Amino acid sequence: MDLNGKVALVTGGGVRVGRAIVLALAKAGCDVFIHYGRSTEAAANVQSEVESLGVRSVTYSADLSDPQATDSIIPKAIETLGKVDILINSASIFPDEDIFDKLDVNLWDKIFAINLRAPFQLSRAFARQVPTDGQGKIININDARIPHPKPEKFAYRLTKRGLWDMTEMLALELAPRITVNAVALGQILEPPGDPDPQKFMADYASRNIPLKIPGNTRVVTDSILFLLQQDFITGAIVRMDGGEYI
Repeated sequence: MDLNGKVALVTGGGVRVGRAIVLALAKAGCDVFIHYGRSTEAAANVQSEVESLGVRSVTYSADLSDPQATDSIIPKAIETLGKVDILINSASIFPDEDIFDKLDVNLWDKIFAINLRAPFQLSRAFARQVPTDGQGKIININDARIPHPKPEKFAYRLTKRGLWDMTEMLALELAPRITVNAVALGQILEPPGDPDPQKFMADYASRNIPLKIPGNTRVVTDSILFLLQQDFITGAIVRMDGGEYI
């Protein structure tokens, strides 16, 4: 796929990894539909950066825990940008309260809705609007630690395990029109609000990563751009963790 002139939809596109993906796609020539939840100012800022690159962008807020709001996203993208060629399921949550003996049913439902049901809904709506003679690309953002079961972040891990399997299932279901791949991230960024990001990442790499170098969003965006330009790769889950979770 030649990315120039394509339309990409990125969930959670206002901040952190999602923001980096939006900007990388814009630099590659894509018009970008930027979904966000509550990060209104951040989404507006990234929209300005995108448009400074000479491509179109739209921001749109939708609560992914609400199935009706989620169902509105693809139609809104088509209404404003004409089509959707690329879907990046980036948005997810991992609340501190996601602990086995403290996790209540309402939070369980919210985590599953945002992290797993929303990518399903969006992938299905995306596939339905790709022309029968067209070509589409889906990239799911996952977590490199998921193949190693642990009880921490209990519901989050279950949703990401489901997304891992769904990537492979959709690769078969949607072939040959649509390729479906994923990138599974290790420690790519410092925790939100960390006072010294460079020190955190350097210390983390020294303690935990066999390659002894810190992660960064460029690793993620380069891999996504590579996968989007391949027509013979589907069902792949590319782990980028510096060897931490081998």
